[in-house]
Formats: sequence, structure tokens, C-alpha cells
Amino acid sequence: MRRVSTNVLCAVGAAIAVGMATALSPFAASSPDGLERVAEDTGFAGDGRLHELQASSPVPDYAFPGIADERLATGLAGFVGTLGVLLCGIALAALIRRIGRRPVGAST
Repeated sequence: MRRVSTNVLCAVGAAIAVGMATALSPFAASSPDGLERVAEDTGFAGDGRLHELQASSPVPDYAFPGIADERLATGLAGFVGTLGVLLCGIALAALIRRIGRRPVGAST
């Protein structure tokens, strides 16, 4: 039996994750999440406002801005978000690997 390299396995997993996020995010439930539901039920949902960090987010409210088609905007947000998380994970893994290779007692 032929072994698959770790790099190939990670690349295929990343491609599947990005593909699923892009294809399936437009079909996510439009129902409010738990916190939104409580805010609606208790009557203070309309009083809330976005934090300035959230308002200036590159992808506010899970939809890519500037795209009229809501499903496409949500799919693109899923693509960008998943790709961003994967890239952050790769960068963190590279940093951890680099730190782990330093000899004991070496200065920074």
C-alpha cells in the first residue's frame, strides 16, 4: 500500500475545507443564533449597535461587501474566512517549528 505524504494530506484537507466553506455557507440557516434570539425575545435587539472593530471588519455580517448577490457574497465570505484561518494556522505552525529548533539556552 502506498503512503500519502503529510503535505499532500494537508493540502487535500485544506482544499476540502475551503471548498465546503465556499459551497455550503450560502445554505447556512438564516435563523438568528442564540444571542440574537434572546435579544429579539426580550425586545432589545433593535437597541444594539456594532462595535467599531466589527463595523470596520473586512467581511461584516458574514457577507462580502460590494456584491449584490447575497449567496455569492456569503460564499465568498466563507472562502476568505476559511482561507484566512488556514493561513494563520500555517504561520503559527511554522513559528512553533522554528522556535522548537533553537538549541537550549540560545538567545533570541
